Amino acid sequence: MPGLRSRPLAEENSWIYLTTFKCQSEHDLKGNTRMNEPKETKSTIEGDNRTSEPQEIKPSIEGLSRRTFLGVGSASLASATLASLAVAVNAQERTDTEKAEQDHSASNPGQENKALLDENPNSNMPPPTDHGDIGPIWYSFDLAHKRVEEGGWTHQVTQRELPPSKDLAGVNMRITRGSFRELHWHTADEWAIMLNGNARVTVLNPDGTIFIDDVSKGDLWFFPAGFPHSIQGLGPGDGCEFLLVFDEGTFSEDNTFLISAWVAHTPPEILTKNSNLDQSAIAKLPTDELYIFPADLPRSLAQDKAAVGGKRVESPIQYTFKMSAMAPTKKTPGGEVRIVDSHNFPVSKSIAVGLVTIKPRGMRELHWHPNASEWQFYLAGKGRMTVFMPPGRARTMDFNANDVGYVPPVAGHYIENTGGTDLVFLEMFKADQYIDFSMNNWIRHLPPEMVISHLNIDEATIKKIPAENQAVLPG
Repeated sequence: MPGLRSRPLAEENSWIYLTTFKCQSEHDLKGNTRMNEPKETKSTIEGDNRTSEPQEIKPSIEGLSRRTFLGVGSASLASATLASLAVAVNAQERTDTEKAEQDHSASNPGQENKALLDENPNSNMPPPTDHGDIGPIWYSFDLAHKRVEEGGWTHQVTQRELPPSKDLAGVNMRITRGSFRELHWHTADEWAIMLNGNARVTVLNPDGTIFIDDVSKGDLWFFPAGFPHSIQGLGPGDGCEFLLVFDEGTFSEDNTFLISAWVAHTPPEILTKNSNLDQSAIAKLPTDELYIFPADLPRSLAQDKAAVGGKRVESPIQYTFKMSAMAPTKKTPGGEVRIVDSHNFPVSKSIAVGLVTIKPRGMRELHWHPNASEWQFYLAGKGRMTVFMPPGRARTMDFNANDVGYVPPVAGHYIENTGGTDLVFLEMFKADQYIDFSMNNWIRHLPPEMVISHLNIDEATIKKIPAENQAVLPG
């Protein structure tokens, strides 16, 4: 830019790196022989434009001055220095954090989004045991763009919003009474849970048999990839709301196969030849996609089934499941878990799920899943989750209703209820069966001497640890 003095590229790369770190005082630079952990990073460059010259700093860091640093004259030294300090930049040290929490170090005299901080205290000020970076593990449907149509709306959280989630994507949709999510199919398997209201679903099998059923709050459905289906909102209330989960992280609800769009992009003479449609019928066909649109309420379920051929064309495969009616798979004083996978819902061969309820102060115990990453949807309450990853990394985040959580494959984690009401959430996996390992169960099934050697606790203490995988523990 005019008016700005240029430097050789290697010098710029090296010196800009040094100027990104700030020390607490001039004494810190002159009086110590090693660099303190940087407290803030801020680049002096926005894109390719420099707004001002960096401030001159003459640190004495293990004998490394600006002159001797630049004297090396290579970008490789800057890269090596950056790599060696990357962990220090991203990680907090437990002892430092514990000290800082006792003084004014964590205060922020500047601007804050108070409402957001109040909702996410552990995300903003994590426990001292947090360390390093494991990547994003949180997003919220409340931040996702909402597509609104006459008859309802939809928004989604996919790999685009939550980059590590490569296996699963979620869509939250609302359809008013009588309105349709039009006849369509997908490239991915579709798993769903009704969040409220009532709906009628249909799905066609390759052999020409058809499944038609009504679903209510807590019910599930599963439609395999490529199978054509529909969803229609029912009474007595104003339609329904549901969560859809697809076994493709990059799935997009805006990129589905729609019958309206197909006929709109098919030559009229082909429609006549294929479906015996005359010109008057073709003139009435949609000229664009319908997607979500209003319609009249259907007849009764029995009447609809009879209208398509009754028992003669009824699907032998059950595509819905009444999860709300099933007994808990595990129940403890701390809460309960309902597990639905291919064992009790045979058609759901690619998505397994646990519906978890944790009472106040209770927790989903320390555990991990060996067969898949975990995609979570929070239905009610308030909680926090810490995810553990090697080498020695941990991240804690807060979760509220309508939030999405993510746990990398086989990563250790727990979920704690931090609110005054039940915490309810779904944990979902791209797998045919739900599998988890409990840390407590593992410890209690090892020889005591082995546990003593590893954890430095005595045998009496070991016996206090719950011996079985309880899933949810009381507070």
